Amino acid sequence: MNNGAIKKEEIKQEVFDLYDDYAHNRVNRREFMEKLSVYAVGSITLPALMSFLMPDYVHAIQVKADDPRLKSEYIHYNSDKGGGDIKALLSQPAEAKGKLGGIIVVHENRGLNPHIEDVARRAALAGFISVAPDALTPLGGYPGTDDQGRELQSKRNRDEMLEDFIAAYTYLKNHKDCNGKIGVVGFCFGGWIANMMAVRIPELAAAVPFYGGQPPAELVPLIKAPLLLHYGELDTRVNEGWPAYEAALKANHKEYTAFIYPGVNHGFHNDTTPRYDKAAAELAWKRTIDFFREKLS
Repeated sequence: MNNGAIKKEEIKQEVFDLYDDYAHNRVNRREFMEKLSVYAVGSITLPALMSFLMPDYVHAIQVKADDPRLKSEYIHYNSDKGGGDIKALLSQPAEAKGKLGGIIVVHENRGLNPHIEDVARRAALAGFISVAPDALTPLGGYPGTDDQGRELQSKRNRDEMLEDFIAAYTYLKNHKDCNGKIGVVGFCFGGWIANMMAVRIPELAAAVPFYGGQPPAELVPLIKAPLLLHYGELDTRVNEGWPAYEAALKANHKEYTAFIYPGVNHGFHNDTTPRYDKAAAELAWKRTIDFFREKLS
């Protein structure tokens, strides 16, 4: 990652919390810069701190778009109840034999950026057919920067975007190379989508929310899919909803496994920002792929 000479351990937790506020539209860019300037001391300048915090999509991609081990292409499908025509990245192993389990990969609150496309290709390399929709398609698609992406996504209705991902389930279920068993993995906003898809789709085979908002307790009885939930210990904003969710899952005898990774932030799986924690991310991803292999085969 291109974060200059700044080391992660030099940065106070308050800086990561401030970035979380900015990334979730709780403070605007001007307020973010003003508050961030307090932490620009000594050799750490404000521009260097900004550069350190912003995602690096050039150096952090693990699976390139033209990886010969994969067949990847952009497709379009119809979301009648949502945004209409939706663009998505479809990926699968180039040498696949037989039908594959399907995985829907759901982006954060900024559209289908290069990182989420990378995650979708990782899922395909693990032996699945993956589809990663862009909920910003009705507004022109991911605009090239996360700041613009967040601004665009804030203009869409959250429940309509949920319909777009439910429509992706139907697209994948009907795909000639899919075995009909489909799971979903989502991050941040996408974690909420994964939880809500478990509520809305009785046939869903598996759901893996990463630090995602929880559904209301009264909807938990509708969940049929087994859940694998990942949370970061320092992510107090999202975690405050977990005790009530877990209580509802237990009360309704739902199948779930939850992990709270110690000492890591919201977004710990995203390897393009300094919130990334390599050990926790790799463990969470291994658990995710193992879970999908069990449930989607």
